[in-house]
Amino acid sequence: MLQALALYKRRNPQIAEEQEMMHNLFDSLCLSLLAAENRDIFLKGEGVELMILMLREKKMSRPPALKVLNFALQGDEGINCCAKFIDVYGLRSLFPCFMKTPGKKAKRGGFSEQEWVEHVTSIISHLLRNLSGSQLQRLMNKFVEDDHLKVDRLIELHLFYLSRAKAVDREITQEKSQLDEIDEEKENEFYMKRLDAGLFTLQRLNYIILSIGTAGIASVLDRVKQLLSLKGESLQPVREIMQEYAESLGDDKNKANEEKMNINHMINQLT
Repeated sequence: MLQALALYKRRNPQIAEEQEMMHNLFDSLCLSLLAAENRDIFLKGEGVELMILMLREKKMSRPPALKVLNFALQGDEGINCCAKFIDVYGLRSLFPCFMKTPGKKAKRGGFSEQEWVEHVTSIISHLLRNLSGSQLQRLMNKFVEDDHLKVDRLIELHLFYLSRAKAVDREITQEKSQLDEIDEEKENEFYMKRLDAGLFTLQRLNYIILSIGTAGIASVLDRVKQLLSLKGESLQPVREIMQEYAESLGDDKNKANEEKMNINHMINQLT
């Protein structure tokens, strides 16, 4: 699949059928990366490097390459891919995607603006979880450079998706007031409605805020607080949303508990 997709690193599909084939290949690659053993094959086949090149070239392969990286870098199985992503200077190609969402849907590969932001922020979240040492510091430095310009963008996105989350919460509250009984199935339906409206993206954004805000870089946390204060907001919604997210992780005694502990630790540190 990587060999077939390499054709599109510097050129676009010529006809509609070829375009459909390209997207089917990307979708198949994403599904294959759900299997841990395929992450190693992807890594050895220089899949990380190929996806980064596609981000840089800004062809039709750019949006699905973001999706592939989201799949490749997630979870414990993505640790080696995250390390490779930093080693081959992937941050240089990732952060332009973070700083500006393409205005035309065609340039987003059919993704909505929310889906684009979701993939980019998920990748950053995976990196924050899986990196350590000097590699993690290189990522943190991105939020300091250019007078904290990326923090400005992060809070801009946070405020936008927070506003959407509050709007759908009001709708759900009104709907609940008209119901005699709310069972577990209905509660799950409401939660899915919130996720679809942007809560999932907001959770990714808030994980990033938690991570960089508790990394010991005073200027970053000061900038976050300053920008929120200017809009009449505070860090409290970040804490509440991430507390809810931690509680939704389930009761798995290994990974889920570890993730819960990590999030709760950062929540307690965020002051």
